[in-house]
Amino acid sequence: MNASDRTPADLLRSALAADPARPLVTFYDDATGERVELSVATFANWVAKTANLLQGDLAAAPGDRLALLLPAHWQSAVWLLACASVGVTAEVGGDPADADLVVAGPGQFDAGLACGGERIALSLEPLGRRFPVPPAGYADYAVEVPSQGDRFAPYAPVDPDAPALSVGGSDLTGAQLVERARADAAGLGLTPGSRLLAGRGYDTWEGLSCGLYAPLAAGGSVVLCRHLDKLPPEGLEKRIESERVTNTAV
Repeated sequence: MNASDRTPADLLRSALAADPARPLVTFYDDATGERVELSVATFANWVAKTANLLQGDLAAAPGDRLALLLPAHWQSAVWLLACASVGVTAEVGGDPADADLVVAGPGQFDAGLACGGERIALSLEPLGRRFPVPPAGYADYAVEVPSQGDRFAPYAPVDPDAPALSVGGSDLTGAQLVERARADAAGLGLTPGSRLLAGRGYDTWEGLSCGLYAPLAAGGSVVLCRHLDKLPPEGLEKRIESERVTNTAV
């Protein structure tokens, strides 16, 4: 990654310039058997479409705060980078009543109604399936995002010193996030090409770092596992081998 990168969106742009075809996020849900692999280019395309939805249709602007009520999931990772691309602060598990927008998944729809702004619902079903009927008060992400543009340009430059992420009640600026992600990557022994298997939730900085930011900062990739407790021990060993995992954080 480039030493000049100062926001999460910068890290993604550098990854795209370096090797767009390599895997970036490989997601497993061991409760459903789902496996999704996204290359840097595919992940960046999802981020661009989501950022365009956020900035355009949802009228989000730098300084807005978005309550992200989602578990560790590849679509959660997309939203985190989309927020960073627009300059919106992603509040992981934030209070919808204090947020400008809310993005919610199953089990969080009632709580998300406390948000007076725009509300987006994700089914988190395999292949990003649509809801048969969207939850009341929400727009369906799977309906809204496909028509968005494949390239994104923010209306205003993103300030690296503005809050980019809120987790555990603490804000991190974009520059602080990048610095911490680089330090975590070094602590985990990640180098370009490393594949980190991560089984932690996204409700803490440690989970977010292992599950997205540290591998991205290192020029590596993440094998993000949800419901890893449902996998037998021999299954984990086989996954580590089949996915060419070099490092683990479970």
